[in-house]
Amino acid sequence: MRMKQTVLCVMLLAATLPAGATVYELGEGNPQVFGEDLHIQTRYEDTFADIARRYSLGYEELIRANPGVDPWLPGAGTQIVVPGRRILPAVPHEGIIVNLPEHRLYYFPKPKRGQKPVVVTYPVSIGKMDWKTPLGITHIISKQKLPSWYPPESVRKEHAAAGDPLPAVVPPGPDNPLGEYAMRLDIHPGSYLIHGTNNPLAVGLPVTHGCIRMYPEDVAAFFQTVPNGTQVRLINDPVKVAWVDGELLLEVHPPVDDQGQTVEPVLAEFTDLLGKALGSSTAAIHWDYAVETLQAARGMPVTVGLEADQDPPANADAPPAPAAQPTAAATPGTP
Repeated sequence: MRMKQTVLCVMLLAATLPAGATVYELGEGNPQVFGEDLHIQTRYEDTFADIARRYSLGYEELIRANPGVDPWLPGAGTQIVVPGRRILPAVPHEGIIVNLPEHRLYYFPKPKRGQKPVVVTYPVSIGKMDWKTPLGITHIISKQKLPSWYPPESVRKEHAAAGDPLPAVVPPGPDNPLGEYAMRLDIHPGSYLIHGTNNPLAVGLPVTHGCIRMYPEDVAAFFQTVPNGTQVRLINDPVKVAWVDGELLLEVHPPVDDQGQTVEPVLAEFTDLLGKALGSSTAAIHWDYAVETLQAARGMPVTVGLEADQDPPANADAPPAPAAQPTAAATPGTP
């Protein structure tokens, strides 16, 4: 049965989290959507890399939300969208969730007595090519400030073949790709980490050797709040759907394969997820817009359908489907 919910509210970080950070307070019931998109004007010196880091976004995330804008020279006064509204992953909201296609981490700290639950979210980098970031449930087994990096033998061979040999140990400092903080995951052989970086421009891209990389300021705040033993769930969900007050929202990210590479969206995957989201409800689906959303994979929730008994919203993200074209939930059709 579908449960209605309200959009989550932005709040300043609670006393249990680092000062200056921003979190989102979870509403009552079973909330599925939080945050809001911002519309800003660029300054003359802005680049998308600057704006992405300022708003804790990945570089490609900002590019997808603003097609046609030059990411390195947007120019002064250019209107751009800063994506901030998100559908929560459709898995238990506990511990840490990393959704690989989003290049995004969600953290659900355990609330203390009298406090409301919150979600904290950060952009991350994930593994690329044959450096596979594993899927499944694990947990943090150790934390280290100012870690040394012990490059795996496979990584040392790769660098040596490229004429860039690595030492057996890289000490803390500006040349250490782990940055200043690292959290080790219980994945054999124990070499997978959530860590900082000495190359923040690459956050939000599939450029790591399987680890999960964060902005230096993000990992510094995150490191203080996450205890050892915290569960970490690694998922690969490029398509997310949610019901909000009678509207069907669709959020699509460029899919990645099991090696972290971006692949083309598949319409069948969307229709399968749509059927699960609708359950026994009946909805009018704007199929042309739904397919356009799937193919564009901009990573922002948009309205693609309405409950059959709902009036069209005054400011829907897309035109509602004609009333004469209701789509049964159990048998979503193709365009």
